[in-house]
Amino acid sequence: MLEEKTVDSHGLDVRIIPTEKYKTTTLVLQIKTTLQRKTAAARALLASVLQSATDTHRSRKSIRRYLDELYGSSLHADVQRKGEHHVISVKMEIANENFIKNAPPLFQESVFFLQQVLENPYLPDGTFDEQVINEEKRALIQRIQSIYDDKMRYANKRLIEHMCSGEPFSVHPYGEAEDVEHLTAQDLMNEYRRMLAGDDMCLYILGNVTTDEAQKAVSVFSVSPHPQDSSISPETQEKKQTEEKEVLETDDIQQGKLHLGYRTPVTFADEQFSAMQVMNGMFGGFPNSKLFINVREKESMAYYAASRYESQKGIILVMAGIEPGDYEKASTIIKQQMEDIRGGLFTDEDLEQTKTMLKNQLLETMDHPRGLIELYYQQRMAQHRRPFENWLKQIEDVNREDVTDCAARTVLDTAYFLRNEEDHT
Repeated sequence: MLEEKTVDSHGLDVRIIPTEKYKTTTLVLQIKTTLQRKTAAARALLASVLQSATDTHRSRKSIRRYLDELYGSSLHADVQRKGEHHVISVKMEIANENFIKNAPPLFQESVFFLQQVLENPYLPDGTFDEQVINEEKRALIQRIQSIYDDKMRYANKRLIEHMCSGEPFSVHPYGEAEDVEHLTAQDLMNEYRRMLAGDDMCLYILGNVTTDEAQKAVSVFSVSPHPQDSSISPETQEKKQTEEKEVLETDDIQQGKLHLGYRTPVTFADEQFSAMQVMNGMFGGFPNSKLFINVREKESMAYYAASRYESQKGIILVMAGIEPGDYEKASTIIKQQMEDIRGGLFTDEDLEQTKTMLKNQLLETMDHPRGLIELYYQQRMAQHRRPFENWLKQIEDVNREDVTDCAARTVLDTAYFLRNEEDHT
């Protein structure tokens, strides 16, 4: 298995994953801070603006031309919600110069370009360019509005907002459209300065690169070291369960969206993490799951039915598309699937099949450069190292009691149902 190494860069946390497996080198710069409504929109816009213009390449067209000169390198920046944190990810993929005859120093030039994106953006008159800002604002607002158009994503957003009200996790990583609309060039500049001064930054380098080569290349960065923000963790943010909440909302839709949110104290750093992964896989994570087989196939109660485990936060989200008139019955059947797992009503074959699918999923993720980097960053965020060989063995060692224990520690918090106004009774 590939092992990461830390590179001394006089400030920036640099992790190198040396490998000759790929014909490309992948760079991922992760910029993390606490998730807040007041900064989410600005940071989402900032990610787009930074990748659109540097002081040397002052337009997207100029950047594209330069990346083409670097043998078709790619650059992409986006934002993600990871637990209670907001993460800007700036990713580059470049050709491995060892496979190109008489190639320029692609790795060194690409790292320098990434440094320019972060530390030397295009700032006419000392602030970001208004034209670039307005173009990126329009694009970001369209992305936010597209969530509303995709009712499954919209229902998931509304479930999280109700379930996690008052918690950082309730904030969408894009922010809200009205917040984006009101942002000024000065607002963006203020957030940019705050980001450079206070955010936790980590650069991952995966490819056929030596430690010495990486150390020389990253010396161009001048960011100051910042300790990881550990003020927010799933443990400190865990809410005491009171009673289940039911939220009913209407919209102009034909298919009802029934989404449920469960809470669990088991997160990535917990010793029961692998067991919780297996439990969620049996619940709704795979095509052999109870939600898929019993709710969708046997009962024909849902057009889709699945669950997702947010291990950095400690919640399981259930998503189902149903006929509006089936709300009560579908809710009962979905809840019963979790009860059945708590009661051990599953076969040994179900358990073994789920473990096999989970291990294959992990191995597949590890087989892709960005997926592998995500797995390493997940460990860094949780401040818990989980070697992949151990991870796979932990999955294999999960038994029936582990699964039922995890189900017993998973409690329904909120049921959210989105339906047509005509179906409102």
